[in-house]
Amino acid sequence: MNQKISLLQDIINQSHRIVFFTGAGVSTASGIPDFRSEDGLYHQKYPYQPEKILSHHFFLEHTDTFYQFYKEKMIYPNVKPTYVHQYIASLDHQKQVTVITQNIDGLHQSAGSQHVLELHGSVLHNTCMQCHHHYGIDEIIHQDGIPHCPNCNGIIKPDVVLYEESLDETILTKSIHALQQADTCIVLGTSLVVYPAAGLLQYFIGNNLVLINKQPTAYEQQASLVIHDDFINIFPNLK
Repeated sequence: MNQKISLLQDIINQSHRIVFFTGAGVSTASGIPDFRSEDGLYHQKYPYQPEKILSHHFFLEHTDTFYQFYKEKMIYPNVKPTYVHQYIASLDHQKQVTVITQNIDGLHQSAGSQHVLELHGSVLHNTCMQCHHHYGIDEIIHQDGIPHCPNCNGIIKPDVVLYEESLDETILTKSIHALQQADTCIVLGTSLVVYPAAGLLQYFIGNNLVLINKQPTAYEQQASLVIHDDFINIFPNLK
C-alpha cells in the first residue's frame, strides 16, 4: 500500500490540471451516510424506497412525505469537511483543480475548494416554485412540514436533482470541458454506477486515471492506479 500511496503522490506532483470526481464515500467520514453501503439509505426500511421518495413525481404528489424523509435523511447542517475535502482544497494554491461531485452537501466549498461543479445540485440552495425567490438551508430546517415561501406562500423546492429530472446542461458542459483539459482525473468514493454522471469519465483523455474506492468499479481496466482502501489510510500520508 505504501508503494501505491507513493505513486499517487508522484502523479499529483507531476500533474498541472487535476479533476477530482467525488461520490458519497468522500463524505461518509463527516457523518453523512451513502446510499449503497451496508448502513446506507438503500438498506434502511421505509414505507417507500428512497429512489421513489426522491423522485420528481413523488415530490409533487406527496410533498409532505418527501420533506419528512428529506429533512431526516438528506440534510446534515452541522457536518464538517473531512481531511479528504481539506486536502483537495489545499491543492488549489498549487495547481488548476476542478471538483466534479455527485454529492449535494456543499462540503467541498466549505473546505475551501474554489472550482466545484455539483452534478446533483445542493441542499444548501432552494427555490420557491411560485416566485422563484432563492433560500438557504435555514428556511427548510426552521419550518415545520412543507416549507413555504415567506413572500408568496409558494412551496419551496430544494435545488437538488431528483430522480426523473435532468442534470443541469451548463454544469454538464463545464464538467466535460474540465475532463477534456485535465491531465489527471482522480475518482474518489463512488461506485460509478449512477448515470449519466458516471458516463462523464468517457470524456477524460489525460495521462492518469486514478480510482480510489473500497469496492471495485467498472473503469479499473482503464486506470493508471487503483486503490481499494479507506481514505484515512491514504490522504493523511499525502503532501
